[in-house]
Amino acid sequence: MKNFSYLLIGVFFGILMFKSEAASWFRIYEMFQFDSFHMYGIMGSALVLGAVLIRLIKGSGTKSFFGETIVIAEKKKSFWRYAIGGVVFGLGWALAGACPGPIYVLLGAGFWPIVIVFFGAILGALCYGALRSKLPH
Repeated sequence: MKNFSYLLIGVFFGILMFKSEAASWFRIYEMFQFDSFHMYGIMGSALVLGAVLIRLIKGSGTKSFFGETIVIAEKKKSFWRYAIGGVVFGLGWALAGACPGPIYVLLGAGFWPIVIVFFGAILGALCYGALRSKLPH
């Protein structure tokens, strides 16, 4: 039952991303060229909404749909790990024109050239898994 709920949420999220053009390569290109506020507006509103919801969840002891207590772990305070990870993620996003979420949305919408990016992301995840013990965490 949980997996079906997660699938429905994922499909809804994918439709939302597609309809809002958040998965559009052209919108992502505009964002990296600083030509349009569209993507910054989507990400900014998601950031504000997420911060408010996290604060409410932490303060109220909210439970999940399945009755489990929601536990949000404290972040490790290390600027450089997030800075390096953000730069690597941003470079991949700018080169591919899609971050992980939109890859699935674009596949579902039938944009077949994104298959190359999908396999690149899988290869990158496998490389990370193989090198994880040697990387600074």
